[in-house]
Amino acid sequence: MRMTNKIMRNNSAYNINQNKILQDKLTNQMTTQSKIVRPSDDPVVAIRALRLRSNVTAVTQYNDRNAEDADKWLALTADAMKTVDGVLEDLYKQAMTAPNKYQTSDELRILLSQMKQMTAEFYTCANVDYAGRYIFSGFRTDLPVTFTAEDKKEMDIHPVSYNINESFGFHDISEISYTGYEKLSENLIGNAAGTGPATAPGIDDTNSYEQSVKNDKLYRFRISYNNLDSLGSTDMEGNPQKLTVTVPVYTDPATNNVYRDVKMEITAAAGATPGANGGLKAQVKVLSATDSAGNVLKPDPTATPPVTLPADLLTAETGLDVQEFQDQEEAYKAISEGTCTGIAYIPTSGELAFSKEFYDKNFSEAAFNDSKAGFQINYNKSSWQSGDINPVHYFNCTETLRTTGPGDNPAKYRKTAYNTQRADGRDQDIYYDVGYNQQIQVNTRADEIFTHNVQRDMDDFEHYIKQLEDIETLEADLEKKRKEYAEDSDEYKDLTLRLEGVSKAKTYIRDSIHTKFENQMTKYQQYSDDTRVAMTDSATRRSRLELISTRLTNQKLTFKELQQDNEGIDITEVAVELTASELTYNAALMATGKIMQTNLMNFI
Repeated sequence: MRMTNKIMRNNSAYNINQNKILQDKLTNQMTTQSKIVRPSDDPVVAIRALRLRSNVTAVTQYNDRNAEDADKWLALTADAMKTVDGVLEDLYKQAMTAPNKYQTSDELRILLSQMKQMTAEFYTCANVDYAGRYIFSGFRTDLPVTFTAEDKKEMDIHPVSYNINESFGFHDISEISYTGYEKLSENLIGNAAGTGPATAPGIDDTNSYEQSVKNDKLYRFRISYNNLDSLGSTDMEGNPQKLTVTVPVYTDPATNNVYRDVKMEITAAAGATPGANGGLKAQVKVLSATDSAGNVLKPDPTATPPVTLPADLLTAETGLDVQEFQDQEEAYKAISEGTCTGIAYIPTSGELAFSKEFYDKNFSEAAFNDSKAGFQINYNKSSWQSGDINPVHYFNCTETLRTTGPGDNPAKYRKTAYNTQRADGRDQDIYYDVGYNQQIQVNTRADEIFTHNVQRDMDDFEHYIKQLEDIETLEADLEKKRKEYAEDSDEYKDLTLRLEGVSKAKTYIRDSIHTKFENQMTKYQQYSDDTRVAMTDSATRRSRLELISTRLTNQKLTFKELQQDNEGIDITEVAVELTASELTYNAALMATGKIMQTNLMNFI
């Protein structure tokens, strides 16, 4: 084959260009610190690089974002729960020292004021937020656990009412003490002749004032809220108020037939007005029940086959004595004196109260255990204050919101149901992805810590201190009045006997307060235990998160090292190759230049 100068030039140019391409590649590697610029440079390295970069990106998201965000959420939760535990510990100390340290109602009133401030701080912790998200509110991170002052202002413009369904167990039945001393103040304005105090009716030589003072044990279901809607009123939409109660068992006194899960609707009797004892007679209607064979009985004769309530359940509609009382003391008095033989509904204090006889006859732990529905109360509450717990975080409830303004007519309403498919919203757990197929629960639900009972316990203290204030006022009035009479007068002796009764009543009330503080110590200890369980659970999750974060950090370093090994260059090796290619390029240029200087014509 004949080699011409043109062939030699083309070959030289090609080789010089290849050398330049190599030099460009090495230069790019030096500037980018990467083996490849495009996938075609090395497909194997490119594929492996994509995978490693995907791993690094995922680990970075898990560790630097998700895990860090989760850790901050858990840290804020831990701080809030630590404050809650401190508040409960202070309340426990107050309850422990109060019975012996504070004796008068004024001293106890000051103590109650301090305990109310601590209680307010307890619920304030429930509204702690993280970047605008309330950490104890479950999925509803835009809603605080308790209503705020801004919520109250909004409710003044657009009123809101909640129909709440609350469940109770056998151990939710609590015991209360009522001291009756009404006869001590009867006929103080004078006898028939108007000459001074006259002996109260029923008081004689065999029945003294002191004997007229009695202390009864009553029982109740304490609802989570007070100031409920009265049966004598209407709801926001103008419908009559009603109270729905499901009792675990009902035994007909005449037939001894036993029915379970008896659902009753309680409304104000037509034209009913408060009686002499202050009670408003209620009307009871049985909606459904389960017989001994497990059949569900309903008052629906149009059903196929017809299902009707038996006669003894229809009798229960009128036989069960239910009365509504606006005054708590009047309700307790009616139960104690037997003028209310069934259930006393007290919307102002949020209670269903009944006597020991009614309790023994109708409630037992076995009945609650055998019941599917248990004891349930469905009630309405339209009066809300700043600091009240929002029921949507706790109960199966329906919100009725007036969407139109106060002056708009006709009014329009929006109904929203909450927690209809879940048990008290207990599945509202928030999880963060913090690794491959790994999740961490970051939230602690409000119902695990912030029980309604802390506030409701303050209402009980209010009741007992009010009783003590009333008896102290009566004692002071009797002492003052006694000074108006001579010691040998009948009036003086009558007032002295009354004061002896006052002393007995005061002892009863003081004992009730002492017992309340003792029981409260146990309650605060239980609340604190629940809080510490939640704290431990949250701390355990945070400890696990720290382990995961450590592993993710190591994984991230490992992936970055693999990425560097796969894509990165050996700078020394590339520098040597680049220098060698430059020398080769220069030598090629010199050799090609000499070849191109001579051709065949130089020798002709």
